[in-house]
Amino acid sequence: MNNKFYITTPLYYVNAAPHIGHSYTCIAADCLSRYYRNLGHKVHFLTGTDEHGQKIQRAAEAQGLEPKVFADKAVSVFKGLWETLNISYDDFIRTTESRHEKAVQKVLEILYKKGELYEHVYQGWYCTPCETFWSESQIQAGNCPDCKRPVEKIEEKNYFFKLSKYQDWLIDHIKSHQDFIFPPSRREEVLRFLELNKLSDLCISRPKERLSWGIPLPFSPNHVTYVWFDALINYISAVGSFDKNDKYQSEWWPADLHLIGKDILRQHAVYWPIMLKALDIQPPKTIFAHGWWMIDSSKMSKSRGNVVNPIEMVDKFGVDVYRYFLLRDVPFGMDGNFSEDAIIKRQNGDLANDLGNLVYRTLTMIEKYFQGEITNVEINLKNKQAKEIEEKINALDSMIKTNMGEKDYNFSLALEPIWELINLANKYIEDTKPWNLAKENKTGELKEFIAVLVKVIRKTADAIYPFMPFTSEAIKQQVGKDNISKGKPLFPRIE
Repeated sequence: MNNKFYITTPLYYVNAAPHIGHSYTCIAADCLSRYYRNLGHKVHFLTGTDEHGQKIQRAAEAQGLEPKVFADKAVSVFKGLWETLNISYDDFIRTTESRHEKAVQKVLEILYKKGELYEHVYQGWYCTPCETFWSESQIQAGNCPDCKRPVEKIEEKNYFFKLSKYQDWLIDHIKSHQDFIFPPSRREEVLRFLELNKLSDLCISRPKERLSWGIPLPFSPNHVTYVWFDALINYISAVGSFDKNDKYQSEWWPADLHLIGKDILRQHAVYWPIMLKALDIQPPKTIFAHGWWMIDSSKMSKSRGNVVNPIEMVDKFGVDVYRYFLLRDVPFGMDGNFSEDAIIKRQNGDLANDLGNLVYRTLTMIEKYFQGEITNVEINLKNKQAKEIEEKINALDSMIKTNMGEKDYNFSLALEPIWELINLANKYIEDTKPWNLAKENKTGELKEFIAVLVKVIRKTADAIYPFMPFTSEAIKQQVGKDNISKGKPLFPRIE
């Protein structure tokens, strides 16, 4: 399929309520999806929920619920948030759906037949919060090296996937495909890990007596599938299937972009491509690991009690202000510091002073001088500033494309030329002093001046659509084809 763009978020784990990190990934994916749809691409935007594993089983037990009932409740919260944030996903997959469970069992069957899985008695340390096994040398003072919580000693018979067999292949693939892992710092991180460590084979099962909540292994009904092995398969289970010769068929695969947080980079950049290689399926084109939002330079976590609730932020500031802040404030890929003061600064500056002010002032002038009618005026652009504005309008699409479509996915930089245009238009108003043109009855000049501003506003409305869809639509309604309907200012200042 030409011009296709298949983009995914991770499957969000339903053991706790969605937080700012979840909303950040989804807003970024939504922005890119809208952008590529506007360019005429066929877009498939996949998100969903990860619902198996020990953490879910324990969280459900704590509430006296069946795991599936617990998961259903959590899913409705996630879907409600995506609706609030105006997330335009094409498909929402749950790991408890039969289409996914069938695909996972098929993958296990294929790998088992190929000799890529083997049974082995495992002895070692297990971290329930991370659902990960660790060796003696990896644990730190009895704690998990990742989450720093206590691990428990376990001995059990499990199935293992031959991850180690493909280590050299993966190193070669990363080195020969510069676009495979972004940003470059994450690529280096994965390469360094692979070059300094010998990969262990991956334990892909859990005994049913210890954990019943999972997808049963087709060749061993006493085992269920390890939650990470199960969850990663969603990217192919959602968009294709295996034929009778075990060949995977899909019009969408390979994924053009897997968007993830940097804390799940190893699963996506090591486990996942190797799983695909063992299945004779192409790897995704790009895995982009973005940074974290911190509070006072420390990571948000439930235990610290500093988790930001996206719904509260939307109630306080509005959807598009929240979206704009997340996409504008930090280069995508880096960590950011979250604070309400920073959001207020963006709202009062970029949104109220710059964009809101431009729209409101222009509409007020059209009302005052031309009875709310926008006439089609020939713009002759004798004025140096008007010429500069026209050049900026003509160059805007390609300037945005440089930062949105060239693997950088730098939303912050893509927004900059839009605001440069807005600021040029505001300066044009200050310098031209249209009230003087009105006093001197220079109606022709005044009309042409207003026509330039209307052109800027319409172009801006188009350009901000992927980032702030509600605002884009509101501006288009205010600045109609032939007349205006001036409402309240788009962004009231917060004192």
